Amino acid sequence: MQTLTLANIYELQGLKEEALDIYKEVLKKDPSNSDAKIAIRRLSGMRKKFLNVNTQMKEFFLKMDTDVEFNEFERWLLKSWN
Repeated sequence: MQTLTLANIYELQGLKEEALDIYKEVLKKDPSNSDAKIAIRRLSGMRKKFLNVNTQMKEFFLKMDTDVEFNEFERWLLKSWN
């Protein structure tokens, strides 16, 4: 089930393309959903800034298994949100 909550979780994990797809689906079902509209505008701008980075970080996220890798991913997330 595609919900704002799931999209938000993906977004927080750095999976912005996946989150954007869900926000768009939510907006199709409810065209007046202001949260989805705001998120789409925000992520559409970030998409240009981080073109191809999300794919790389998604692969990294899916394969990481050490504390060092988790810390590196956390630093990347913090940097991308600031």
